[in-house]
Amino acid sequence: MKSLLPALLLLSVAVSAGAAAAPRGVDLVLLNGHVLTVDARDSVAQALAVRDGRVFAVGSNRSIRALIGPGTTVIDLRGRTATPGLIDAHAHISSGGLAAVTSVNLGGARSIGEVVALLAARAKTLAPGAWLLGSGWDEGKLAEHRYVEAQDLDAAAPANPVWIDHTTGHYGTANSRALALAGITAASVDPPAGTIDRDATGAPTGVMKEGARDLMVAFIPEPSSADRRAGILASVRLMNREGMTAAKDPNIYPADWDAYTALAAEGLLTAHVCTLWNTGATLVSAEAMIARLASLPGPHSHPAGADLVSCGVKLFMDGSGGARTAWVYDDWNRQSVSLDRGNHGYPLIEPGVYRAMVRLFNDAGIHIGTHAIGDRAIDWVVDSYAEALAARPGLGLRHSIIHANIPTDGAIATMARLQRQFDAGYPEAQAPFSWWIGDTYAANFGPARAARLNPFRTYLERGVRWAGGSDYDVTPLPARFGLWASIARETLQGTWGRQPFGSRESVDVHAALRSYTVWAARQLFIEDEAGSLERGKSADVAVWDRNPYTVPTAELKDLQCELTLYRGRIVHRAEHSALRIRAGAVRASGSAASGT
Repeated sequence: MKSLLPALLLLSVAVSAGAAAAPRGVDLVLLNGHVLTVDARDSVAQALAVRDGRVFAVGSNRSIRALIGPGTTVIDLRGRTATPGLIDAHAHISSGGLAAVTSVNLGGARSIGEVVALLAARAKTLAPGAWLLGSGWDEGKLAEHRYVEAQDLDAAAPANPVWIDHTTGHYGTANSRALALAGITAASVDPPAGTIDRDATGAPTGVMKEGARDLMVAFIPEPSSADRRAGILASVRLMNREGMTAAKDPNIYPADWDAYTALAAEGLLTAHVCTLWNTGATLVSAEAMIARLASLPGPHSHPAGADLVSCGVKLFMDGSGGARTAWVYDDWNRQSVSLDRGNHGYPLIEPGVYRAMVRLFNDAGIHIGTHAIGDRAIDWVVDSYAEALAARPGLGLRHSIIHANIPTDGAIATMARLQRQFDAGYPEAQAPFSWWIGDTYAANFGPARAARLNPFRTYLERGVRWAGGSDYDVTPLPARFGLWASIARETLQGTWGRQPFGSRESVDVHAALRSYTVWAARQLFIEDEAGSLERGKSADVAVWDRNPYTVPTAELKDLQCELTLYRGRIVHRAEHSALRIRAGAVRASGSAASGT
């Protein structure tokens, strides 16, 4: 405790100033815990007070008890640890939730036989001809270490068209009935920026990548507005159960925005949500999006206290490390040490067009997030940002490189310069990639590239800040997995060794937590509202069963959230939590307060 005294004294001074202005007492206090504020000093306190949905004071038990009034709800943490609500800077809250409520979850399958069995069970509930959807499979987790193909799916549902998305969302597999509906045959030509996977005879295997995937999913009926709504609610409730109170949802469409706005209007959006719009791949589509965004609440123009903000646009520079369609300088690997000769992936937007789109959005003052996995794609993206900002300088747009899996040294240097000069060039990275899809990644990246995956320590050394995320539903949503993976860099199954990405780029838990709190908050444009537990900020708090700063690394992924506050309201309370709550004026949000 001796090392905490200076921080507690500083915090107590702030509390004293607040206490003088608090004659009626505060709404809620947390006492007898470890409060990791994640402020500029990384201060640790014992207690916290909330008034009107905002942090009123942080300090010692004694100073916070002085703020208790007759209507104050008192929560005894009993030694538990409170952190800021965790923030995911890249999670497909809408589409991932939609998949959760409409598709068969194949993420737990460990063989093609299991995939088939899960789909066959769902097929029994469907009428002939109805689409059967699945998602989450990954050949790196399957005993056969190969793609699921059409012939496998034909056995599961001979009377139904079937489409199963890979966990990356960049490819998937159709059965023969679905291929026939889409008119895909051996004579079909690969679409621009897409690949129809074929067997040795040239016949389609059913695996469709990038633009070819888009051809297939166009035949699947649009989901209902009720399903979209249910999907978002499922994701947000999962976030709250996992101590998460904010997310950036990329690649949304008008129907997703409509579902979001309805939920926000009803007070059911118990998280800060910042959206990025899918903007197509042409200058015409870019100009249309600029016109659309002009009428929406932007990151610097939304009403105070808004839960939903339209933050900007998403572009796709390249494809997937799982599909080996990301744009790289050197041949992709197979089985770690073999080469996929001649395959360097490809850009999903013609590079010159992409650069012109960046200029359009930058000149319009619109935040850009660009998906870039491969080193060649990342170079093109950061150079495009640099060119656009040099021609039309502007501060605070915070253009990001989404994923930024294997940046070159030159790209990292450019990121650092852009951050210093323009407040732009931020990686929005997914530490759980090395875990959840790590076996597939290790096979495809090969040893040299694998060592460069998610270079977090190098970022720290070179002054680059990044924001953490999950890319849900590519990987599971809970941010605790990201905290752990930022340090451990271990794969799920260890097919190519437990740590094929090495440990050179590991960071400590303090940096990991900042990437899922204060650094992520900046990329959602809510750094004045969330990301740390400081006076005046939204009372977004997660209470954990153990202290992330002191537990062994392996335990980080097993953290259990016992209580979540969003804007000072209880939105999750674990059913078997030992926290003691003496009810007062706290406002609880619907069913979330009943222990969901």
